[in-house]
Amino acid sequence: MPSLLINGANIKYEEMGAGMPVALTPGGRAGMEGVRSLAERLAAHYRVIIYDRRNCGASDVVIGGEPSEQEIWADDLHELLKRLTALPAYVGGGSAGCRVSLLLAIRHPEAVKGLLLWWVTGGAVAAERLGYTYYEQFVEMAARGGMQEVIASEFFAERIRENPSNRRRLLAMAPQEFVDVMRKWRASFTADKPVIGATEAELRAIRVPTAIVPGNDEIHPKAVGENLHRLLSRSELFPHPWEPGERELLMQQDSQRPGEVQAERLAAVYLPFLAKMEKAGSPSLRSR
Repeated sequence: MPSLLINGANIKYEEMGAGMPVALTPGGRAGMEGVRSLAERLAAHYRVIIYDRRNCGASDVVIGGEPSEQEIWADDLHELLKRLTALPAYVGGGSAGCRVSLLLAIRHPEAVKGLLLWWVTGGAVAAERLGYTYYEQFVEMAARGGMQEVIASEFFAERIRENPSNRRRLLAMAPQEFVDVMRKWRASFTADKPVIGATEAELRAIRVPTAIVPGNDEIHPKAVGENLHRLLSRSELFPHPWEPGERELLMQQDSQRPGEVQAERLAAVYLPFLAKMEKAGSPSLRSR
């Protein structure tokens, strides 16, 4: 799998298809496999780029940097697309990938042609749960058992299995240095913004066409996605793709099936949206 050294971290990525670039970022701390099914469907018509963010998947773990981790991810994505000669691009993602896509549009507006967003994150429950899951639990580990306990955790042990060089970088950190960075990154997870990590003014300044599929749970409340739609002047809101209990029922039948169905349903939203945006932006139509 190819990689590029981006802002001090080796970032693994993959390309498929051809045409207008579309970059997808998975949710949580998942690697690129989290968006592969959707990417494969979009790649029938577009050049699709998927990747492992730093500190996720098989890319390098680098705990440090001045902005929040989400802002670092957005800057990494910008540089990755620039190096791949894939700007401007449509960018999108779910949950954490949604936040990265919005921050890319805020920090590098010239790089974004449109946004494909699903599972918008916001509210007190999301800020508390994600802040603990991503950062606070590791602060506790480092304070209790140093970096040896950190690398033994399920998450970082997986990062080392996928990329053995991560062990050396993590063990080279002083526990207090690690704690300080984690606490700084945790501070960005607050419930006082419409979407975690972005202010109302920043969101209102986004002017690109946007397709929003809101979530329907405590981490991705439907109201948060609906409010984002109100703030983004060129956005379209689409219904959540799952009926109550449907995903759980499919999971009982086949653990792989929900991911495939979700990709099918998201593609059914985003492919027509992209086609409409490309048609509207064609020179022949603009000149009429």
